[in-house]
Amino acid sequence: MAGGREYLKYNINLFSEKFENIKTNTFKIISGSLKGRKFSFKDSDHLRPTSGKARETLFNWLQFEIINKTILDPFAGTGALGIEAISRGSGKVYFIEKDFKTYKILESNLKILENNLYQLCNQDSLKYLKKVKLVPFDYIFLDPPFNQELIPVILSLISEQNLIDSNSKIYIESEFELDLELLNSNVKYNCRIEKQKKSGNVFYCLISLDLL
Repeated sequence: MAGGREYLKYNINLFSEKFENIKTNTFKIISGSLKGRKFSFKDSDHLRPTSGKARETLFNWLQFEIINKTILDPFAGTGALGIEAISRGSGKVYFIEKDFKTYKILESNLKILENNLYQLCNQDSLKYLKKVKLVPFDYIFLDPPFNQELIPVILSLISEQNLIDSNSKIYIESEFELDLELLNSNVKYNCRIEKQKKSGNVFYCLISLDLL
């Protein structure tokens, strides 16, 4: 009987190890000081990390514009976009992540970086950004959870809170193709879609702003 219990315990442990392995994923930094470094994250229903292909496209669009530029990432998730930016020489990146478990993994991954390169908050960005006073950012990376109609909300918020100005640029990932009507109705600047592309079911674009 004891042998049966030990056998059962062994198989449960083996299953748990396999389950953990299945649930752990990685992303790899494409270029810069952290090129080739892998970061781990756990699967989650709400987590949809930016693909390597999309990141490569974005930073090809930006080229050397990213150097020393400040960035706000209000739906940080795995932090892939912000960490890639830091690797390529950006200024300070402000990561905001609502989910505590995801936040803790991101916190652990960011420990390899110098503290002055980033700020990390475990907050609901839609509430947090209403109460803090921040200067406009050079770049906003928007990669919110899909199918929750968050893009108009966050665009209105960053506009109303003066987190952007006419020199800012906004990168957006979405489950639908964005158009100027949606952008201009939620942002107090004249929006221009500089670049736009689709990969699989994900649309992504780079927006620049002009004074009205």
